[in-house]
Amino acid sequence: MKFQLAINMERMDGNTAMEDVRQHTLDMVQMADRGGFNIVWAAEHHALEMTIAPNPFQILTWWASHTDRIRLGTAVAVAPYWNPIKLAGEAAFTDLISGGRLEFGIGSGAYQREFDRMAPGLKQSDAWRYMHEMLPAVKALWEGDYAHDGEFWTFPTATSVPKPVQKPHPPIWVAARAPITFDYAVKNGYNIMSWPLTRPMAEVDLYLQRLEEAMAANPGLKRPTIAMMRHTAIYDTASERDVPVKAAQRQLGQFENLFKNLGDVENGFPRQIPLEELENRDEYDPQMLTENLMFGTPDEAIAKLKLYEERGVDEFIYYASMGLGLKEQKRSLELFCNEVIPAFG
Repeated sequence: MKFQLAINMERMDGNTAMEDVRQHTLDMVQMADRGGFNIVWAAEHHALEMTIAPNPFQILTWWASHTDRIRLGTAVAVAPYWNPIKLAGEAAFTDLISGGRLEFGIGSGAYQREFDRMAPGLKQSDAWRYMHEMLPAVKALWEGDYAHDGEFWTFPTATSVPKPVQKPHPPIWVAARAPITFDYAVKNGYNIMSWPLTRPMAEVDLYLQRLEEAMAANPGLKRPTIAMMRHTAIYDTASERDVPVKAAQRQLGQFENLFKNLGDVENGFPRQIPLEELENRDEYDPQMLTENLMFGTPDEAIAKLKLYEERGVDEFIYYASMGLGLKEQKRSLELFCNEVIPAFG
């Protein structure tokens, strides 16, 4: 099993200085580079302090100049917010200046709140159609001259300048949970990243089943790499469990605000919905969070990760950003690098 790091520049409130967040994020990426992580992922979000990522390629360019070997990925570039020519060029330029380290992750977007600002009139549930039109156009632009006349974009003959260093193109990843996306990934040779949220291992099994069903429906095609993401917090002793649990409850309460598009966001900070107001509050039970997320001592984390490995998960995405204190985040990653990763060497 290989390991990936997903990390955001994040502020849960205005008490943390942006400069401190910037330095902390870079420190974490450099730790992952030295510690044996395969890929680090940068997101794309807009007008939200909890995910400060207006341009994932700019973030990756920054990280590329401060790392040596770790691969650099977008998780994800949001298709409806881009023009295909611009997206192809930005991605190829990042691949060029990073020495061929780009992993190209693309998706349809998460929050209706963002669509209302970045793509007014578009429903989040329809955004996958933009991704399906975008990807073939980007790949064609990477190859050479190409004109496009589609449902969402139309342009005369153009090409990506520059071209990617990696041939035929950088590895492509799609975020998948629905069966249609697993089938799309298998048909086109794209890698898969899935996020079981806070749900139990049965959710992981469901995604793996969807992958196997897609493989059965497309005989003879190569099995894509599949990575699973979980919020991760490693601590020295079990007595420290409550710290990441409370941080996760706080952040997930803010996510509920965004998923439900309540509009209760002040100066970029979403209000946390109190647990007692949530219809799905059982999903935030401390014991459940501890069991389902990658929370635990190093030995507990190793045992959990073995369950993923045994099921056929190729790579595990360590999701570091969940409102945990900066000191606790660094200690967690240090323990993971020093005591967890060596168990899978």
